[in-house]
Formats: sequence, C-alpha cells, structure tokens
Amino acid sequence: MPSFATEVKNELAHGAVRRKCCQSAELAALLRMGASMTIGARMALGLNFVTENAAVARRVLQLLKATGQVQPEVTVSRSKRLKKNNSYLLRVAPSPNVRPLMESLGMLGSEEGAVGRDKGLLRKQCCRKAYLRGAFLGGGTVNRPEAQSHLEFVADSYAFAHTIVRILRNMDFPVGFTDRKGSYQIYLKDGEEIMDLLAMLGAVKAADELAVARNLKEVRNQVNRLVNCETANLQKTVSAAVAQAECIRQLQESGRLEKLPPKLLAAARARMDNMDASLAELGEMLGISRAAVNNRLKRLQDFL
Repeated sequence: MPSFATEVKNELAHGAVRRKCCQSAELAALLRMGASMTIGARMALGLNFVTENAAVARRVLQLLKATGQVQPEVTVSRSKRLKKNNSYLLRVAPSPNVRPLMESLGMLGSEEGAVGRDKGLLRKQCCRKAYLRGAFLGGGTVNRPEAQSHLEFVADSYAFAHTIVRILRNMDFPVGFTDRKGSYQIYLKDGEEIMDLLAMLGAVKAADELAVARNLKEVRNQVNRLVNCETANLQKTVSAAVAQAECIRQLQESGRLEKLPPKLLAAARARMDNMDASLAELGEMLGISRAAVNNRLKRLQDFL
C-alpha cells in the first residue's frame, strides 16, 4: 500500500499544467531536487534524473518532452534493498541541446545550480505555485492524516532551500527551516496550513482527506474529554457515597443514628437504601434540592 506522501505526489503529478511558463518553473524545481548533469564528447551536457515514484518519473518525462529541445529515455531497475522498489532513471544523452535548456531553466551560470536565476521563472503567482509543486514532487513528504501534522521539503542546496522558504513565507505560510546531515529541511507543522498548501499545489483530494481526519480527531478528543469528565464526576460521587455510608454505619453502631433529627435521619436512611443514587436522585426521593441533601449528609459528621 503506497504511503500518503506517495498518494499526494501521484495526485499532483496527474494534474494538468498548460502554461509554458508554469511547465518551466515546475521542471526547474524538479531537476534541482533530483537531477545531475553529465558531460560527453566536446563538453556536451547530458542529464540524469532518478526517482522511485513512477508518477513523478512520468511527469518529468512529459515536462522534458514539452520543451521540444531534448528526447529523454527511461530505464527501470529493481532495487536490491529490502522494500525492492523500482527505480526510474530518466536520461538525456549529452547533446548540444541540453545546455540551452539548462540555461533557460536558470541552472547554468553561477554556483549552486544558478539558483539566483530562478527569479526569471518566478515572476507570476502561477509559476511560483508550479515551482513549489515541482519541489514537493522531487523532495517533499507529508505525514498520513492520522499522524501528527508534518509536511516538509528536503533540498541539498542551501540557496535552493532558501528560495523555497522565501516563496512560502511571502505566501504567508509559517514554515520552519533547519539543516540536518548535509541537507536542508523546510517544514510546516500546522494541520490547517498543510491542507491549504496541498490544495494550492493541486492535491485537493489529499487536502480533503486531511480535513476529514482532522475533524474526526477533534470529535474523538471532545468525546474523550466528556468521558474523562463523567468518569471523574462518577468517581467523586462514589467516593462521597462511601464516606457517607461509613459515617452512617458508625452512628448506627454507636446507637446515635436513631437520635438524629428527623430530617437528617431521613437523609441517612435514603443514602443507605440507595448507595448508587446521586445527590439529585436522593433529592427527588426526599422532595428537597440536591444542595439540601448534600448539606444534610455533611451534617452527619457533626454527630460522630
């Protein structure tokens, strides 16, 4: 059974991207997350992209072909690791066409993959969303709906990670940022913010699943609070009834019970005959208020 993060990526990868500018922005982020360049004859550049998600591999293939500049090839291999997932290698053989493609995506010309040149891809709001979608497809993960809320992007480049942080914060998403073991994590922990982000990226079904799980969790919490409250009240009632019964027993053994004032004696007998009854129920039997019953039973202590 695929993980929830895989389901989210599958949903995102099947969404249509019709604008050329958005295709370029999404492809740029995807390649930054999982691509490496190769060098062939006469310093011609090639491109490799590796993923274990078939939908992501198909998405990268479609976006590369949509550029009209390169013809990628796909190779599938079986992992030797325990889970034995398929690994998809998208390869663009070194050719003169790769360099202009990389330049158009802002990935050549300076250090760390020329991240600074992404500004040209991020002028429009729709392109910024596409860029984030590509970043999530290439290096994002999100916890299943039943678990604690957590979504994150993992990037190897500080400059690329900082670009993601800047875009998200400009969109008013309160993301955190940290580095761990040579990579950089951009994360969200607020459930509602995660739902909004997934919906914005195009994973509406996944956002709805999170919303349903969130509502169920709130209902369970309310039920648990009510049960705990009722249990505590019941425990108090039982403890009070036991203490009252012990007091009445002592009065009875000492011969003082029958000497009580009539109202107190009636309350004492009602309690002994109805040990499971609440104060309100005893009040109905005696024709008095709950507070009056409580007061009379407390006064029994004065006669010990």
